[in-house]
Amino acid sequence: MGSTVFIVWRESIEAMLVIGILYTWLKNQDDAGNGMHFLWGGVLAGVALAMGLAFVMLEVQSELAGEALEYFQIAIMLIAAGLITQMVLWMRRHGRTLKRDLETGMQRAHEQANWWGMAALAAIAVGREGAETVIFLYGAGLAQSADTQLQFIAAALGGFGLAFVTFWLLSQGTRFFSWKVFFRFSEILLLLLAAALLVDGVDRMIGLGWLPTLIDPVWDSSFLLDDSTRVGGVIAAFTGYRAHPALTLLLIYAAYWLVVSLLLRRPTGLNSHAA
Repeated sequence: MGSTVFIVWRESIEAMLVIGILYTWLKNQDDAGNGMHFLWGGVLAGVALAMGLAFVMLEVQSELAGEALEYFQIAIMLIAAGLITQMVLWMRRHGRTLKRDLETGMQRAHEQANWWGMAALAAIAVGREGAETVIFLYGAGLAQSADTQLQFIAAALGGFGLAFVTFWLLSQGTRFFSWKVFFRFSEILLLLLAAALLVDGVDRMIGLGWLPTLIDPVWDSSFLLDDSTRVGGVIAAFTGYRAHPALTLLLIYAAYWLVVSLLLRRPTGLNSHAA
């Protein structure tokens, strides 16, 4: 359940950042009272959008069985891995202008007296974060077992509560716990999680015979860390570690990190995230 806490924590903070930027801008306007209703309405609409997506995905899962369910789950794993990677790269490039872009959109809607435009901006921003959370959680396999529902809910609530505390600390603007430090730290964990989801998807495709193993296994490191144990399983879920990896799996894993490292070397704009 550690990945549940992390995903909810990370995505909730980003949603709070967006809401904080919009709220701070709006409360400084003369007609803030009218706008606040639309802002919070947009936030609720964004949450509803994410909940609707979760409902659809669970309904689709309940209608599938056997290989069809396996295909669906593999697709979600790969989509989640791609979205996580894309999100990290997007924040790297647009982090500096995030606040300005949101405020520009609010200013434009305000000048046109378009309160619904403000609501839509909030709904899209919050809905995007919520939708990403749903896909990431499902991709991590956290919606597959009814036996762990209570643990999942507890972990999600814990992650959300932790996000509130973290957001408050970040808002204090300390030197050692700043937005820049937070995003740098969390993006590393996100990329590791994306790599782990990619490995899970490739593992399943190898199991279905879609991909050859080439050499299986390349090594056996279970005497150092067995991925079937509790500790090994947590590390595997966050990093993609395998004690008995096939060569195909290692090649795809290495290719992922090579591509990501090349993309991360490009100029970035992640220097300021203050709400």
